[in-house]
Amino acid sequence: MPDVGTIRAFLAASHADLAARCEAFAAADIAPHTPPGNDDTARTQARAFAQLLGHAGWFNAIGAQDLRACCLIRETLAQASPLADAVFALQALGSLPLVLAGSDAQKGRWLEPAMAGTAVAAFAMTEPEAGSDVAAMTTRATADGTGFVLNGTKTFISNAGIADFYVVFASSDPGAGSKAIGCFLVPANASGFRFVRAQVLSAPHPLGEIAFVNCRVPAEDVLAAPGAGLNLGLATLDRLRATVGAAACGMAARALAEALAHVRSRRQFGQALADFQLTQARLARMATDLAAARLLVYRAAADQDAGAERVTLQSAMAKSFATEAAQRIVDDAVQLLGGSGVLADHPVDRLYRSVRALRIYEGTTEIQHLIIARHLLRDAPATAQT
Repeated sequence: MPDVGTIRAFLAASHADLAARCEAFAAADIAPHTPPGNDDTARTQARAFAQLLGHAGWFNAIGAQDLRACCLIRETLAQASPLADAVFALQALGSLPLVLAGSDAQKGRWLEPAMAGTAVAAFAMTEPEAGSDVAAMTTRATADGTGFVLNGTKTFISNAGIADFYVVFASSDPGAGSKAIGCFLVPANASGFRFVRAQVLSAPHPLGEIAFVNCRVPAEDVLAAPGAGLNLGLATLDRLRATVGAAACGMAARALAEALAHVRSRRQFGQALADFQLTQARLARMATDLAAARLLVYRAAADQDAGAERVTLQSAMAKSFATEAAQRIVDDAVQLLGGSGVLADHPVDRLYRSVRALRIYEGTTEIQHLIIARHLLRDAPATAQT
């Protein structure tokens, strides 16, 4: 369970109970599942996890926009299973645009099944030539009567091939950049939609490329008209970015726990590894990094829950620091475990493969640093104080 004591100042009283219940759920319903060994197994297990999480009510935190609860859930799930955490994260990405901008009819058709876990969502923004530079997207949304026709390709789309519906971002005028981007709801069985191929990660995770060939979107499935789509997409990412840091904390906490258990039991040169000062120094650094990361994550989440209009700066700090710290902590755990830490079936090796992607998706560390610097430069005094 997340160390609630460290972050208590940022939590409501109900959150401690939620964390305990989520830990019990993860131990009973998630941890017993064998980690997937290939892409096909990951896809099957991801759908199963979506049903488990929905049936148990964990997706409700997304609909309630309780960001601290989402962070606690992701941190707990990530300790038990990076794939289960990814399922929660992707349901949030695909559902939150509906929470923020969906009509009652759209919420009834798409959001309610997603919250129940009976429908799997996907968030389709990235393209072969439009990653961090979202305004460069070329997927075209051409007006057609009261609806639109989509043409283009999306890549690195999580849940591609298993999702029941896709939240798709496309431009009515690619030459107009961000000013022409809209957001559209596309069911997996829509005419003109195609799952092109799976893209296989080192850590099993449903990912792939999708395409739209004269795919018609009726007016009732337009979530944001051209010109309003990018703001909706960025608002979604802004709200959820801190939860990526929470997942990183969960993976780091599991790696630290595995390392502690190992150094206590492993003996070298007549004493436990835990007795060596170099080991103790490494453990101290790991624990301090983890505590600092969690404080940044839950500060950002608490600010959002308190009603802050935007938490761009706080989320950028939380996401960049927590994911980089988690990478260091997991790497240190591998080093402490030695040969055992690089065995493919060891939890620490699986964490090593899973944690790497967190530094990339929902805005790379480098992009987060640019955001932080932009805020500093904008808000700093024009002249130095003496």
